[in-house]
Amino acid sequence: MSKPRLEWRVGIFVVIALALLTGLMIQFSKGTTFFRKTYNIMLHASNVGGLKPRASVLMAGVQVGTVAEIRLGTRGTNVTITLRLFKQYQIYKDARFVLEQAGFLGDQYVAIIATRNEEGIFADGDSAQAEAPFNLQEVARAAAGFLIRIDETAARVNIIITNLSQALFNERTLTNLSVTANNLREVSESALLTVNDINRIVGTNELAFSQSGSNLLAFTRRLNEVAEGLGDVVATNSPAVNGAVKNIEDSTKVLKDLADRVKSGQGLAGNVLMNEQLADTVSQIANNLSITSSNLNRLGLWGILWQHKPPKKSPAASVSAPGESAGPRIPAPKDTSR
Repeated sequence: MSKPRLEWRVGIFVVIALALLTGLMIQFSKGTTFFRKTYNIMLHASNVGGLKPRASVLMAGVQVGTVAEIRLGTRGTNVTITLRLFKQYQIYKDARFVLEQAGFLGDQYVAIIATRNEEGIFADGDSAQAEAPFNLQEVARAAAGFLIRIDETAARVNIIITNLSQALFNERTLTNLSVTANNLREVSESALLTVNDINRIVGTNELAFSQSGSNLLAFTRRLNEVAEGLGDVVATNSPAVNGAVKNIEDSTKVLKDLADRVKSGQGLAGNVLMNEQLADTVSQIANNLSITSSNLNRLGLWGILWQHKPPKKSPAASVSAPGESAGPRIPAPKDTSR
């Protein structure tokens, strides 16, 4: 084989290999946008985690673009991510941009989550806010701090348990607990004996208890019969009871009218009570009756008559004085109440 022909074959092989390598690079590269129209969206995030340029931009699991550039802010507090999206995909402005990770150790990518699709569509150069990715290291640090606090809490619980064991399970406490258990056993035995005695008494007097129950049942039945009879009597004599109540109401009304008339001075009783002269006369009569009854009690009827017996007439006294009557003079009764 001649040397020029060998060189041509080697050259052709190299060209084919480079073409295949270029095709493979284009096929597996995450930035294949040479032959497709694109537009850019600027995302602002506080942290991008492990996101790198040429990372995929997925929407519902379909790649709609790539990450073209990641640029740190001037103060280092935020990051600007330039997304290069394919022109054929329209993203609404109410969509969410989330930095996620493919699997547990996979590469990070930008996920676009559509919501209601009610607002406008992103144009070239528009900006949006991205949600920070899940930071496993932050979670690990928080978990480590939480584990430290759990260890401290466990140590405190151990100290408390030790103190309780020393305070509750010492010799004196155990002795008191044993005595309490013995007392409880004795009390339970006494209660068991008492229950047995009660059962014995009940068994011995079973006939008496049965008779008492029968008597009580008969009494309650008789009481029900009396109550029913009383109800029948009341229902039968209801008109008479109503008439009696009506008569009592009428009598009360009449008595009230009489009392009002006496109070107003009408009638004999009203005149006696309301007339002062008649009241004084009745008072004097009552006083004289009181004096007379007192003399009767003290002297008797014969004593009063003997005291008021008229004297015998004498010849000298037979002639009455001028201006005097000839009849006998009966002296007035003496007041012996003093």
